[in-house]
Amino acid sequence: MNQPKNPAKYLLFSILLISIDQASKLLVHYNMEPGFSGQIALISDWLKLHYVLNPGMAFGMQLGHEYGKLFLTLFRLVAMGAIGWYLVHLAYRGAASGLLWALAMILAGAVGNVIDSTFYGVLLGNAPYGSPTPWFHGQVIDMIFVDFWEGFIADWVPLWGGQYYSTPIFNIADACIFVGVCFILIFQSHFFTPTAHEEGAPPVSEHEEEEVPVAETNEDLSDSTAPETEYPTITPRTNDTTTDENEKGSL
Repeated sequence: MNQPKNPAKYLLFSILLISIDQASKLLVHYNMEPGFSGQIALISDWLKLHYVLNPGMAFGMQLGHEYGKLFLTLFRLVAMGAIGWYLVHLAYRGAASGLLWALAMILAGAVGNVIDSTFYGVLLGNAPYGSPTPWFHGQVIDMIFVDFWEGFIADWVPLWGGQYYSTPIFNIADACIFVGVCFILIFQSHFFTPTAHEEGAPPVSEHEEEEVPVAETNEDLSDSTAPETEYPTITPRTNDTTTDENEKGSL
């Protein structure tokens, strides 16, 4: 049985990532202009800081409904609680450390975006116009722009054909979720392989010898129905010459 692990270090790792995510968003909000006018090139022209507001999910995806943002925020809250509980549960069950680190990253990403959706509409006043309430309607701040391609997608491509496409702009929380999920998918055969103890089978030693039948005892052999073999009686021979001489001497 695997030894239980202390979930504290994984939760502290999540808190560290959440702090980095929130610090980066606030720095961008207070020090950069939104859009192309405030864009900052980091590595040539393909890695940039580009301040945009995202009213939807990760990588700019949205729910097309009047209360879609509210549903999304509530879903994030539920998912955040479920991931946190699952992380602690697996730690106490002695799950693989790699799985726990990956879950810590996913938890950090979920919490980071929940903070934006829940509070930024009030604290930063960035809720979309016409929102029923600034609470739970805050827009997520995105800034990481890996600009390696943009243009119109061919018409024959399903769903997105004929539309203008640009590489999604994301934040550190989105990156944590993406990396954590990819890590679990790549190493899932290692993380989720059940052991013999978990399957309920008794552990078997590799050097366990086969059972050897107990040999029959002499009593068992004596009861055998096989016919007994008769052997002739051998009478020891006497020295005839000596006997004759003795008889002659007596005469």
